[in-house]
Amino acid sequence: MLTASKIIAQGHGLAPVLLKRAPTITLDWDVRQKSRFEAADSSGRLVGVFLQRGHVVRGGDVLVLEDGSLVRILAAPQPVLHISHCPTHGSPFDLVRAAYHLGNRHVPIELKPDHLKIEPDHVLADLLRAMHLIVRADTLAFEPEAGAYAAQGHVHGHDDPTPTAHGHEHGHEHGHEHPHAHDHEHPHGHGHDHGHTHGHSHTANDDHPH
Repeated sequence: MLTASKIIAQGHGLAPVLLKRAPTITLDWDVRQKSRFEAADSSGRLVGVFLQRGHVVRGGDVLVLEDGSLVRILAAPQPVLHISHCPTHGSPFDLVRAAYHLGNRHVPIELKPDHLKIEPDHVLADLLRAMHLIVRADTLAFEPEAGAYAAQGHVHGHDDPTPTAHGHEHGHEHGHEHPHAHDHEHPHGHGHDHGHTHGHSHTANDDHPH
């Protein structure tokens, strides 16, 4: 078994021809959030991955194996809930409110400009529909946000000292200057959820008919 302890985020700095030729490993989020795991690549080699504690592997990242060879990581499609705002009865800001409430529950969320993605949960699906959001089941790659202090940011790998535009100094300063970020008792959050009467029904139907 070959081992890998270095990762190049999104293959940054590697020639496209190297990325194209590299074997791949397809992994779901449950595995990619671990820093220690084993998997077989597309050429049949067993690879043991030993990364810095807390490191999250993203689709597009490249592992550097002990023999110098490369393996490209692919994010496997997996069951998710796709959440979007109702264009008829809501606004894009509804997604901000949804992210706030999901974050209070420490739910892993993938944030996009026009939608959110979370892992399947029927209780959360009902909550989101009650907030007048469109929730549908789908099978897609899942790339949730990392925690504020996740072991990420080294674009060139763990042993490359080259600084990046968003290094650790910026991340730490930004994190400590916002003491209100963990205000879980926001007085108007839940009252707003159920206070609207839009004249339509948000049922468990994923198609969200209007």
